[in-house]
Amino acid sequence: MARIGVFVCHCGHNIASTVDVKKVAEYFKNYPGVAYSTDYLYMCSDPGQQMIKDKIKELNLTGIVVAACSPHMHERTFRKAVEESGLNPYLCEMANIREHCSWVHQDREQATKKAIDLIKFMVEKVRFNTPLENIKIPITRKALVIGGGVAGIQTALDIAEGGYDVYLVEKSPSIGGHMAQLSETFPTLDCSQCILTPKMVEAASHPKIHLLTYSEVEKVEGYIGNFKVTVRKKARYVIEDLCTGCGTCWEKCPIKKIPSEFDVGMGKRTAIYVPFPQAVPNVPVIDPEHCTMLKKGKCGLCAKVCPKDAIDFKQKDELITLDIGAIVVATGYELLPNDFYPEYGQGRYPDVINGLQFERLLNASGPTQGQVRRPSDGKVPKTVVFIKCVGSRDPAKGFTYCSKICCMYTAKHTMLYKHLVPDGQAIVFYMDIRAGGKNYEEFVRRAIEEEGALYLRGRVSRIYQDGDKLIVQGADTLSGKKVEVEADLVVLASAIRPSKDIDKLASMLNITKDEFGFLTEAHPKLRPVETNTAGIFLAGACQAPKDIPDSVAQGTAAAGKVLGLFSKPELERAPVVAHVNQNLCVACGDCERMCPYNAISLVELKDRKGNVIKIASQVNEGLCQGCGVCVVACRSGCIDLNGFADEQIYGEILALL
Repeated sequence: MARIGVFVCHCGHNIASTVDVKKVAEYFKNYPGVAYSTDYLYMCSDPGQQMIKDKIKELNLTGIVVAACSPHMHERTFRKAVEESGLNPYLCEMANIREHCSWVHQDREQATKKAIDLIKFMVEKVRFNTPLENIKIPITRKALVIGGGVAGIQTALDIAEGGYDVYLVEKSPSIGGHMAQLSETFPTLDCSQCILTPKMVEAASHPKIHLLTYSEVEKVEGYIGNFKVTVRKKARYVIEDLCTGCGTCWEKCPIKKIPSEFDVGMGKRTAIYVPFPQAVPNVPVIDPEHCTMLKKGKCGLCAKVCPKDAIDFKQKDELITLDIGAIVVATGYELLPNDFYPEYGQGRYPDVINGLQFERLLNASGPTQGQVRRPSDGKVPKTVVFIKCVGSRDPAKGFTYCSKICCMYTAKHTMLYKHLVPDGQAIVFYMDIRAGGKNYEEFVRRAIEEEGALYLRGRVSRIYQDGDKLIVQGADTLSGKKVEVEADLVVLASAIRPSKDIDKLASMLNITKDEFGFLTEAHPKLRPVETNTAGIFLAGACQAPKDIPDSVAQGTAAAGKVLGLFSKPELERAPVVAHVNQNLCVACGDCERMCPYNAISLVELKDRKGNVIKIASQVNEGLCQGCGVCVVACRSGCIDLNGFADEQIYGEILALL
């Protein structure tokens, strides 16, 4: 016979100001199956939890209903308290009378009535609850980090320092990401390469980190603790173990005018190249689209001059299979292309560039050796217009979010430009200034007050070419006047968006995206680096626009989650998973096709002699996320979800009838 305890929380004024909690608790004192009912100011407090433990032992309660806030907040708290009292934790349920009741109603009488109904649901559910045991899963203690920017590098280093092997996969020939392209960083103006290169070298030399550059994830199978990942290591046509990075091959290469991806089209590279001087690994790659030897079978000069015979034109892509326990996605961002903006010339004007292109002009190892030059004619620009929020916070363009870093790097650009061109004038068109980090506000003030940048609050409506000048038409909303500037160079603070291959990767990993394509975290406050797919974590700008400190911090946070996972001999997870009554299963395969986590497969059932007696569905408990799609899809009614059996659901419905 059920002996259920009902504990109603005031949650301070959050619930009690709208719901008559004492009346609710009094109602359940005479409810069938309820042996005890009370209310308390804060049930989640130590005294509140102790009250539950004491009453379980004193009254021999068989089930617990806590009427309080969302189970996302405190279900684990109360189930732990119940377990400590000797009762199975899955005989405890929460009725959400805060978010689902007090916070969405104003009428006290109606809110109190609804609270009673919500608790009835849970009382009837608990009446049919059965004890469940956590699922235990073995763990492969190796991690995969996808993306070799600063967030991915930090994640890999922290996991490796924790003593576990890490595979760091980067699609470019070198790790470093966008940070490697920068000149100096805000708000300290320290050299980007000076602080990044030691991290890159440390990652490459760490015995626990295995670099897979010029590689891409091809396939992901399995589940938390037991992923099987296939990585395509693309042919470099250079034998890495033999190459010393001497540079003879790319110095002699006759194909020299290919737009450089690393210089964002501002410079040129050869057909065999390293992306930048500090590249890690310092091993060149041959571009098969431009190499005449690979295209036509002619040339081969790089192979002839290589002192180590490291060139191999017959090299093929290699597929590498890895057993992985946890995956961290750190694929970074890209900028909207210049041709996205018709009002700014739609990419027709060579002297309208984006912020990353301007970084390459400022960089000492860039195409102009750190001298600011106009792309069109190589002259020093005396007036540079910087336009912020280009695409960002613009509903008309479909990008309503703030790209976060633009205010700061624009202020940095004005300073660095002034240092290189003391007689030049930087003019910034802005909507407002968002400088929310440590010492960020002071940095922007310095750009305006000390370096002489002219900030005009207003949008730019049009840019057009007039001779060798760019005419920038906009407005100064503070003075209420139209503005027209003759500029030598225009720099766009273009909107940040996720990397272009993110859709394919998200589908492969079964993780969700938001409306803008950024990967979605499990909870924005309480689980900011986790995804809804267990064992897969996020770091850096793949989740949302981030600056370097935030990316590094999130990389360390993701590494902490991985190390926490690897610290246990085996993984314990909640048993809320589907199970199949294989005697009733007709092997139609609907559940297998509908499962979003690929957790169900058709298997052969055999007798003791090994003869196949039937085919039926089977659930992989490691992959199953308890979503219940298979339960709905099953036409035979042979699938149930632990903790949500038919009699439990019917009990909840009948409670209202």
